[in-house]
Amino acid sequence: MSDASDTSTDTTGQRERTAYVIVGGGLAAAKAVEGIRESDTKGAIVLVAEEDRLPYERPPLSKAVLKGEDEMETAYTHDRDWYSDQHVELRLGTPATSLDAEQHALTLADGQSLSYDKLLLATGSSARALDVPGADLDGVLYLREMQESEALKARFKDGARIVIVGAGWIGLEVAAAARDAGCAVTVIEPQAAPLLGVMGEQVGGWFADLHRGHGVEFRFGEGVERIEGETAVTGVVTKSGDTLPADAVVVGVGITPNTGLAEGAGIPTENGIVTDSSLRTFVDGVWAAGDVANWRSVTLGTNVRVEHWANANDGGLAAGRSMAGQDVTYDPIPFFFSDQYDIGLEYAGYVPRGTDAEVVLRGKPESNEFMAFWVVPEGEGVRVLAGMHVNVWDTIDDVQRLVRDRTVVDRDRLADPKVPLGDLT
Repeated sequence: MSDASDTSTDTTGQRERTAYVIVGGGLAAAKAVEGIRESDTKGAIVLVAEEDRLPYERPPLSKAVLKGEDEMETAYTHDRDWYSDQHVELRLGTPATSLDAEQHALTLADGQSLSYDKLLLATGSSARALDVPGADLDGVLYLREMQESEALKARFKDGARIVIVGAGWIGLEVAAAARDAGCAVTVIEPQAAPLLGVMGEQVGGWFADLHRGHGVEFRFGEGVERIEGETAVTGVVTKSGDTLPADAVVVGVGITPNTGLAEGAGIPTENGIVTDSSLRTFVDGVWAAGDVANWRSVTLGTNVRVEHWANANDGGLAAGRSMAGQDVTYDPIPFFFSDQYDIGLEYAGYVPRGTDAEVVLRGKPESNEFMAFWVVPEGEGVRVLAGMHVNVWDTIDDVQRLVRDRTVVDRDRLADPKVPLGDLT
């Protein structure tokens, strides 16, 4: 698509700089356009994406779209006409291959070069590959991109045997969708419970019970030795020697931020692309947002990288505003949500790795309506680092206030469902 946003040429025939170039095909890229257009309605915008699709959101790929409740098109952030209305030139299916930050030049796979005034790296993340024999067989699937959701959905047939490697968020959401479709599901997880590093053993155990109650089999403390099959998957051999028959294997062992462009350009990276609280990198004219950004949180007093929808949505918008000259301090309390079977949950907060946080439960997990708080001792009470609700709606704003205000609360009152959360904040 080409329209009035195309950059012009100067009198020497050289292409002039584009005001804004956005690299990425996800939610953060789309929202950055919105942020730019709030302040700058005329500056040329070129959006470069590796996939030959309009920018789209990822949560539906493992939720409503995967379960067949929504059509794939619902994942698109905006339709094509919207980009035309915003005077955005789309370069879809043409990945960026290198960046010269000093010259403000971005090279694309087709050999063309884009010169820019301001550049946003919203390059997202890639799924970590499973490095075992047989991992390249047909039927070994990942869930990061739209076509992967389409391929996985086609495998979900009544009675199909699905083996999932990894009991993280993707693994659990895929397990729920597969069981809803009538598949037989086995999850292989090297740790002792799902989400152990994020939720801890107690809450992770609740997730295991939730899925067992819906027919999922877990193999905890177990790994994959190899995947069997001639051209297509027939089974998974575990490290303990068991063979699990499989019609498909879904790998969900984490993601890695796509920092290659930044690293090649000498932009500082450490667990993502390092930015300040305005999402500026430490190289002139370059911003970062979404999964790939490791931004400075003023409230939390540390750098944070978050791999969830809210950060892509809010961070993309903030980066666009910052690029267009607004005075921006991006300082959200990290937030995410998940839907599995008949439960919905929301989580807000941040627990640094290695923190010896206690889990305080509010309500009974066996009822599937409860809250959990991750706290540390402070003064005569505890301070909330993060909180989660399961089917206890209209509570997450209070959780975010507790985290943001660093409120010290009485532990027993925090655990008592009869005490309104608003009274604690």
